[in-house]
Formats: sequence, structure tokens, C-alpha cells
Amino acid sequence: MKSEPFATEGAAQAATERTFQDLRQFSVPRGFRGRNALVVQLWWICSALLFRASPQFLYGWRRFLLRAFGARVGKGVLLRPTVVVTYPWKVTFGEYSWIGDDAVLYSLGPIEIGAHAVVSQRSYLCGGDHDPARVDFAIRGKPIHIGEQAWVAAGVFVAPGVTIGRGALIGARSSVFADMPAGMVCLGHPCRPIKRRETA
Repeated sequence: MKSEPFATEGAAQAATERTFQDLRQFSVPRGFRGRNALVVQLWWICSALLFRASPQFLYGWRRFLLRAFGARVGKGVLLRPTVVVTYPWKVTFGEYSWIGDDAVLYSLGPIEIGAHAVVSQRSYLCGGDHDPARVDFAIRGKPIHIGEQAWVAAGVFVAPGVTIGRGALIGARSSVFADMPAGMVCLGHPCRPIKRRETA
């Protein structure tokens, strides 16, 4: 049987007449960022001039800056200078967690990283999105939780609202759109658990 094309001529015509999103209607909800505009701008300036420009070995300095802007930062946390944190007051770093080069913590919603967890280089933790059903393209913050001793390998995308279980290993370049179970090796597009994580 021949499959129908994805969009019939009538559906295509309807799509050209329908309004899916009108960005003129977009607005950021009051209090969505969690701090007033002055604090947000001050953080972005400090992030660019004091955090990102700091020498790699000044881990304590970067912890201090994040704490000064409301982040909860445990003992021994290591963050590379090129880490991007959108709103630090929405982020928690557990003790001895590591955040690698060019990792992005897009903290529109709360992001919690457990103790001894690793978020490797160029990974992107996306704590927010837009409602595709609303014409005003309404913005939404959704929490992300990285469990204790989990390892998010290089270049992983973690979607809004996702929890990665304790000790899970997420393979490089995976795209995580659903919760991943504890103690499992998970990978793929979309990411799926494939086997138990073994320890020596």
C-alpha cells in the first residue's frame, strides 16, 4: 500500500493560512528570571569579565562568584572558565561535582547536579522551552536533575524536565528527552538505557 504524503494539498493550504506563533505577543512572565533585571545584567557582565576570563586553576574564585549570585555550590566543585550558567540562583552543584569546558547550564528552570556527578565538555542542559500550542510562544522553565555520581559525557543534550538517575552514564552526543534510570549506561538519539554500568 502506498503511504500518504505527510501533508496533503489541503493541509498544506491550511498551514499557510494558520497562525502558529506570533512573536509580537511574546513576553517574559513577571518574576520568571528569579531576580530583577539589574541583577540579571550584573551577572552576565560578571560572567563575561570575571568568570570566563579567570585562569583555569582558579576554581575557588568561580565557586565564590556563583555563590555571590545565589547558586548553591558544594565543597570541591570544579567548573571550567568556559562554563555558561544562565541564572546561577537556580542552580545547585553537589560536592565534588565537575562541569567541563563549554558546558551550558541554561537554567530557566532549576538545575540540580548531584555530588560527584560529571557534566562533560560541550554538554547542554536545557532547563526551559516554549509552549508550541500557544501563539504567544510562551516560555516555560522546567527542572533538570542530574543524580549523584552520574556521568553526562561530551556533547550531550539534556531536555527540559529530565531526571538522570544516580550513577547513570549518558554516552557522548546523546539526546536525552526522557528520564534515565540509575546505574545504567544510556546512549542514542533519543537516548535509551542499554546495559548496567559496571564498576571494578
